[in-house]
Amino acid sequence: METGNYSDDARALTRRRVRKCEKLLLAREPRALVFRPPNFRRVLIGGWRFFLDWRYVISFLKEHGKEVYLEVRAAYIDTMNKVLSANFRAYIQALEKLQLDIATSSDLIGVDTRSTGLFLRGREPLKNRSAVFALGERINILKEIDEPALIPHIAEASSKKYPYEVLFRSLHKLLMDTATSEYLFSDEFFGEETIFIDIFAGPFAVVDEHFNSILPNCFDAIGLMLMIRIIHQHQLVMSRRRIPCLDSFLDKVNIALWPRFKMVFDMHLNSLRTANVRTLWEDDVHPHYVMRRYAEFTASLIHLNVDYGDGQLELNLERLRMAIDDLLVKLAKLFPKQKLQTVFLINNYDMTIAVLKEAGPDGGKIQMHFEELLKNNTAIFVEELLVEHFSDLIKFVKTRASEDPSSGSERQITVAEVEPIVKDFAGRWKTAIELMHNDVITSFSNFLCGMDILRAALTQLLLYYTRLSDCIKRIVGGSALNKDLVSISSIMYEIRKYSRTF
Repeated sequence: METGNYSDDARALTRRRVRKCEKLLLAREPRALVFRPPNFRRVLIGGWRFFLDWRYVISFLKEHGKEVYLEVRAAYIDTMNKVLSANFRAYIQALEKLQLDIATSSDLIGVDTRSTGLFLRGREPLKNRSAVFALGERINILKEIDEPALIPHIAEASSKKYPYEVLFRSLHKLLMDTATSEYLFSDEFFGEETIFIDIFAGPFAVVDEHFNSILPNCFDAIGLMLMIRIIHQHQLVMSRRRIPCLDSFLDKVNIALWPRFKMVFDMHLNSLRTANVRTLWEDDVHPHYVMRRYAEFTASLIHLNVDYGDGQLELNLERLRMAIDDLLVKLAKLFPKQKLQTVFLINNYDMTIAVLKEAGPDGGKIQMHFEELLKNNTAIFVEELLVEHFSDLIKFVKTRASEDPSSGSERQITVAEVEPIVKDFAGRWKTAIELMHNDVITSFSNFLCGMDILRAALTQLLLYYTRLSDCIKRIVGGSALNKDLVSISSIMYEIRKYSRTF
């Protein structure tokens, strides 16, 4: 009988405790759950400290007052869902005022600037409009992964505008920190990690709605690749924190970014494949703006792939390289002279290599490809330049100089055959070299490249003349021409002189 009375008293005491806990929570809960501080950091810190003081009450209710516990749990989920959703929505609206548009659907590598007004659009200006294709300082965002989220009103007060990847990082940084805090709190306070899913259903929906409105209108391939790298870095951050609550969300964002990047990349690719060559062509042998766009765009993506080694991106860059190769050759063929075609190709290849090198030592196969093309076209130009000024000499050396005068061939080399060539060279070789020098410095944009080409041309000239001199030594009576032969040392002196002064 005493045992029964004790059990009844214990249950009564428990009911009284439950009612007391309920009154305490009802007295405190409204102030806590609708607490809306000016920023998220306070809600994370202040909210934790307030609620964790009550976790033992929650633990008691969970065991002895299930109905009250479920009511408190539901109220917390509902209120935090609304508070966080509202705060994220307000934050996104503030961020949207800071966005700097970079590219539109017409900002493509192969599109003619004169027909689109690429540099004349009435959008927020960049210091350099080449940011459409060049990475530049935008790479710095990957060094700021752990920096605090932007405070919109401060940025707005200073009239700053940011490429979207900066806002993207800031939004997801805030999401990560808020989610981490809430995930740990839910586990500590309620003893349930799953409560997080219900709380963040609203904030996730708000972020998704924003992202789904931005992504279809994003034509900034470099920005998209930066966002892909940002998401990867954020996944590493959450992994180091050992917080799995955003795994599926970040995966979903990453999966959405890749197809969009591929679509925009293919727009660039198709702009090269379908480009109107005659519209793009300019009567100028200096680097073409389409090639510079390509070089900057490729260098940017190569740089963003250094630590990732993404094979699919490398394959796409190879497809782009093939398209620009084809377009550049078509543009070159519109020049009326073969020499001008070669100069145009050399200038563009040299510029591309320089841009790839500026981006870092990771040009890889693409850089090697253009270096080989530059080498081949340099050899072609050198030969064209020498033929222009020393055609008889080169023709003789290539067709006759290798013959042995004592071989008994039907047509032996004679002094009479060689004498005009020797005297012609002796009379104008310095003038011809001066003309070659002037030709080179006016033809090539890069002085260092021009210097290399001139040196190669003069070296090849020296080789041709050496072969001529050797041939004369084997001709019967060839010594009669010695007085007209230019010494090798004199030619070497001129080579060194132009190498120094170019």
